[in-house]
Amino acid sequence: MNTGAPAGRLHGRVVLLGVTGSIAAYKAVELLRRLAAEGASVQVLMTHSAAAFVGPLTFEALSNHPVLRDPLELLPDGRIAHVVAARAADAIVVAPATAHWMAAMANGLAGDAITATCLAAEAPVVVAPAMDAGMYAHPATAANVERLRAFGYRIVEPATGALASGLIGHGRLAEPEIIVEAVIAALGATVRHGRDLAGRRIVVTAGGTAEPIDPVRYIGNRSSGRMGASIAEAALDRGATVTLIVGQTSVPLPPGASIVSAPTTAEMRAAVLEALPGADVLLMAAAVADFRPSRRAPTKLTRDQAPVLELEPTEDILAEAAQVARRRHPRPVLVGFAAETGSLARAEEKARRKGVDLLVANDVLEPGAGFAVDTNRVTIVTPGQVPEPWPLMSKRDVADRLLDRVASLLAAGRPADRGDVAASASATEVPQ
Repeated sequence: MNTGAPAGRLHGRVVLLGVTGSIAAYKAVELLRRLAAEGASVQVLMTHSAAAFVGPLTFEALSNHPVLRDPLELLPDGRIAHVVAARAADAIVVAPATAHWMAAMANGLAGDAITATCLAAEAPVVVAPAMDAGMYAHPATAANVERLRAFGYRIVEPATGALASGLIGHGRLAEPEIIVEAVIAALGATVRHGRDLAGRRIVVTAGGTAEPIDPVRYIGNRSSGRMGASIAEAALDRGATVTLIVGQTSVPLPPGASIVSAPTTAEMRAAVLEALPGADVLLMAAAVADFRPSRRAPTKLTRDQAPVLELEPTEDILAEAAQVARRRHPRPVLVGFAAETGSLARAEEKARRKGVDLLVANDVLEPGAGFAVDTNRVTIVTPGQVPEPWPLMSKRDVADRLLDRVASLLAAGRPADRGDVAASASATEVPQ
């Protein structure tokens, strides 16, 4: 019977849910429920240690499928169960993922049903780590996380909060709704128009700038470049030709983009102005410094030469790009970013002053929206319109929704020229 209820965003998709041996395994029950509510057919895979935390019967009752626990398990017809599951999967999500499981997966060790299935699968894989803060911060775990990223796996960063040890730290499993959004993004289900940016040239800036004090030291910021890299990756997935201008970054950069290194504000300005002719869109997601030392020491300063730094303003790249763009027909779509602390009250005035089509503002002091995390909570400011707050979501999801908006502007034609263009820069001009 047709109830008239809308199909979920995962309608008709087969999602494998891998549960490993973490105390957070109980949260996988809610994750299963949410995946099913989005229309997915969910098959659960468990490590043997996971079954010590939550019984397989719970997952079987909720998924209406038997739980796969042994990589040697055969189906009644003699086929290898994990290979069949791998071939049927549209996506795999491992939540929670322990340090042990990530180490095994990073090294291709197929000792459990989940690693064996991931090795046999071609589907996108989403990994949501959960462990004690010290374990997640350990260099071995960090190396394994980056290796999984290099495989193309999407990592849903853990949250900061109360842990099973009784401590407060970075290692708490991300909330189920965030993990579900990551699965949807991995499948491309949020990209409503397919390759709707094919033939478009998009310029993205990412990371922070580093303003030298001497040949060794510099003034910088905490930007990892993750937001800009996510935008570039999403634009590539939608068919765009992407130039990614990067300062200081600590995240993998998407293959397929034309990478331009621009470590200082002056170098980034030159790179942006060089890339702007012919661009359809400029997204300024880099954290450009407001100030730089007015003098740079030619050699490394010694301890007894500690300087009193005199600072001078840096170039306002976005405002200058807006002035250049106003003289072009057709004019590129301009998107700015503003990382604020405590309030977004300045965002509307900044959007008008900068001369942008859209301004993406966030409060970096808000949990889950700051630096070096995989999530963000932004407010979209369009000059002359009421600001639009978006919920907490992964940075890739923010990128996809932002590009939906950009694609709409491109399809409708460039907005009318604006007369008030920026004259000065803001210190936190971009997010993380």
